[in-house]
Amino acid sequence: MAAQETVEHKYVYDFAEGNKDLKDLLGGKGANLAEMTNLGLPVPPGFTITTEACKAYLTTGREPDGLAAQIEAHLESLEREMGRKLGDPQDPLLVSVRSGAKFSMPGMMETVLNVGLNDRSVVGLSAQAGGNDRFAWDSYRRLIQMFGKTVCEVPGEEFEHALDDAKRAKGTQNDLDLDADDLRGLVDAYKKIFAKHTGREFPQEPREQLDLAIRAVFESWNAERAVVYRRQERIPADLGTAVNVVAMVFGNLGADSGTGVAFTRDPGSGAQGIYGDYLANAQGEDVVAGIRNTVPLQELEQIDKKSYDELLDYMARLEEHYKDLCDIEFTIERGKLWMLQTRVGKRTAAAAFVIAGQLVDEGLIDLDEALHRVNGAQLAQLMFPRFRLDHEFQPVAKGIGASPGAASGKVVFTSARAVELAAEGESVILVRRETNPDDLNGMIAAKGILTSRGGKTSHAAVVARGMGKTCVSGADELDVNVPAKKFIVAGQTVTEGDIVSIDGTTGKVYLGEVPVMPSEVVQYFEGSLDPEHIDNPLVRAVHRIMTHADEKRRLRVRTNADTGADAARARRFGAEGIGLCRTEHMFLGDRRELVERLILASTDEEREAALAALLPLQREDFIDIFREMDGLPVTVRLIDPPLHEFLPPLEQLAVNVAVAQERGEDVAKEEALLAAVRRMHEENPMLGLRGVRLGLVIPGLFAMQVRAIAEAAVEVTRSGGSACPEIMVPLVGAVQELETVRAEAEKIIAEVVGDSGVEVLIGTMIEVPRAALTAGQIAEAAQFFSFGTNDLTQMGWGFSRDDVEGAFFWRYLELGIFGISPFESIDREGVGRLVRIAAEEGRAARPGLKLGVCGEHGGDPDSVHFFHEVGLDYVSCSPFRVPVARLEAGRAAITTTGSDSR
Repeated sequence: MAAQETVEHKYVYDFAEGNKDLKDLLGGKGANLAEMTNLGLPVPPGFTITTEACKAYLTTGREPDGLAAQIEAHLESLEREMGRKLGDPQDPLLVSVRSGAKFSMPGMMETVLNVGLNDRSVVGLSAQAGGNDRFAWDSYRRLIQMFGKTVCEVPGEEFEHALDDAKRAKGTQNDLDLDADDLRGLVDAYKKIFAKHTGREFPQEPREQLDLAIRAVFESWNAERAVVYRRQERIPADLGTAVNVVAMVFGNLGADSGTGVAFTRDPGSGAQGIYGDYLANAQGEDVVAGIRNTVPLQELEQIDKKSYDELLDYMARLEEHYKDLCDIEFTIERGKLWMLQTRVGKRTAAAAFVIAGQLVDEGLIDLDEALHRVNGAQLAQLMFPRFRLDHEFQPVAKGIGASPGAASGKVVFTSARAVELAAEGESVILVRRETNPDDLNGMIAAKGILTSRGGKTSHAAVVARGMGKTCVSGADELDVNVPAKKFIVAGQTVTEGDIVSIDGTTGKVYLGEVPVMPSEVVQYFEGSLDPEHIDNPLVRAVHRIMTHADEKRRLRVRTNADTGADAARARRFGAEGIGLCRTEHMFLGDRRELVERLILASTDEEREAALAALLPLQREDFIDIFREMDGLPVTVRLIDPPLHEFLPPLEQLAVNVAVAQERGEDVAKEEALLAAVRRMHEENPMLGLRGVRLGLVIPGLFAMQVRAIAEAAVEVTRSGGSACPEIMVPLVGAVQELETVRAEAEKIIAEVVGDSGVEVLIGTMIEVPRAALTAGQIAEAAQFFSFGTNDLTQMGWGFSRDDVEGAFFWRYLELGIFGISPFESIDREGVGRLVRIAAEEGRAARPGLKLGVCGEHGGDPDSVHFFHEVGLDYVSCSPFRVPVARLEAGRAAITTTGSDSR
């Protein structure tokens, strides 16, 4: 029993006791130091204090029982191995203290070097270095600076100012020109700074220095910048960090010493070669801080060929062992190479795909692992055009990057002007306070959309993403004046015709034209680049991995498309049907007048005449879509939004009527329209007369749409094509609603289809929480479910998605209530549970029930994995997100023991 307790409470591990698979316990840095030690690489001896010790400390506010004794025992072992004692005045052992969580976290505590130095041991260090006083005092001043800043929160700039003062007094800008006396004086200055801010003298007891540094690492786990980074990267808050205590090796002993970083491949492009930086006579933080210019790693061959050759050998061994790009830190101490750290290196999206393909070619990984090592977010980055980074432009405003990409063009403020200039071959950016359905034509014509209001789920954002248009929303620094055709930002006035550039990834807005690079990956998906005959390693890698993803995935991928052009583009991108065709978009533009006639109809004859006029127009729309999707399923959603959305706003119409009456004009038609708008006005239209409710209240509306769909399918089929329509009834909350609509629809379909062979499915959108909870009943009347996760999220949370992002989501994200907006990625515990319940109970009632999703989550990488887990048949997303969904569906289908994707 005693032995068991000892194992359970083991808080400290020597490097030789760990391995790379113990990241949860030893953190990434400690696990990799252990792995290099076990590989026989020259790693300075040391030990790791586990994440369990950190969690215990953070829970109780004190070190766990037994930790101090274990540290003492491992420190004594380290002293025996090194033949020196910590802080010994004659022959001191010095150590570094480094944090090291499971995931690399820039917000964690920085390293403290040279722990163990004090006023007495600095003399011994000089003797140890052959009487090198300069080296000893330089090491001491570094300890005070790092310890003060990272352990005791002394403002770092005060130390930097003191260093600058010392260099000015010496008449130099290079810290290497400071001699031992200069550095001795700098140590005195640093001590005074430390005492001023901490109220105590710099600690002279070596063990106290070590203990305080270890405690500071533990506490840094909950530092503000670490918390912010974890939220941003969705890293769990309960992991804790490990602490690594490592015997010091010195790169600042002279010209035959130095420090550097190396990558086994180019992390920017994935190209094979020698990449890294080296700095002679320096310690590690000098490379990162940039206080002196480094030299390319290749120059180390001329400086120290022996160390260079050894380093290349170790790099090759590490890459083959880890089977991935490795990021390495090293120090050379008087010609002796020491390996201080390795980790699987971060890389750009392009490098991720290229390196994965290279490693397959080299036989280090298989295609499953290659697929695991890339992700949809990286693919999305590669698909959008981007600004050239070699041009210096300063943003004048920053909004929300609502739809990725980079776009430049002339500013326009109205949809009509956007269409007009685009027809003349001009690139335009449509600028509005916020967009509405009337702006659709202008949004189609524009290269990008910029609004001063709204968030990632505003009208502008959702429509832009669906069309693959660049969009920046919520740039509230813009004072937009549409009637005056101008906006003011940063004290500058931008008028119609001026050029602006917007970055839909970062949300930044620039004045003038920023050069744009087209995406070769999009050219590949659109078929204009042949991956088998192009000398482009990125395109070849994307093609290879996408092909494997398609072979592996179970989930089908459809698209959300409302026009034949959108359908054709999505099919080129790999869509296997349409999961959402919104019919309300077909009532805009020139057809608005017909909708007004329908709404204003006072008799059955007037209403039927308006519907009869709309029927052939709807039929032609569906014919176009069915032809483009020949042989693939097309889910058509019957009209969903409330009809008053197709009418002028109440306030605007009331003002127009009042002004016209004041002028004595004939306003009979406008008055009738105003009366209709007032009659239909709702305080909360998203929960009012819309969807199936509208179809049940307005006689003939759904019947007209069903007839148009069926007639279009028959015409396409009889002309040699293949139409596979699926009619989706929106906003159903009770099975009786669906039964009523289905009964009428089946009569019309039977009448129209006849012996044409066309089969029309009838199903519903699950977007009301009650529908999810009564899915077993609804499945009795539905041949398919499609989850409308936008509305299901809105109603499940009680959020108005048009309002909440700008109102308080920023605060929820800041507080950690959200890791990410639930409109961006599915809320698995809440809304996701509704989806799971509906899927299970629906299939229990109707085995083989077809299940899909058509909300914004259909193209979100993390959500795709969830939909795979709950057994949906397909996801549907905007055309430009189809490749992302295909990739993630493939990743969801594979199991791997490889490392987390980066």
